[in-house]
Amino acid sequence: MTSEDIARWMAEELERRGSLCQEDAVQDIAKKFGQDFTYENENGNPAIRRDVLAAFRRLTKDAIVWERGERLWRKRTKYDDAESRMQE
Repeated sequence: MTSEDIARWMAEELERRGSLCQEDAVQDIAKKFGQDFTYENENGNPAIRRDVLAAFRRLTKDAIVWERGERLWRKRTKYDDAESRMQE
């Protein structure tokens, strides 16, 4: 498995579910692909390895946004700030 494989899986899950919660994604990645692709961040929260997230950003480009308050990825809507991938 590569970071690109995990990124493709994330994109497919987001498409299937309509959104992808970070906490669920971390748990699913650890179970399906191994804990090497996840880690505990400086705040003690489970997180997805940075190279996986970079591959996910490249794969999804501007079609997906990060919903900061909800801690999830979702499809971009016409109401989102077009200048930013991160939404409040």
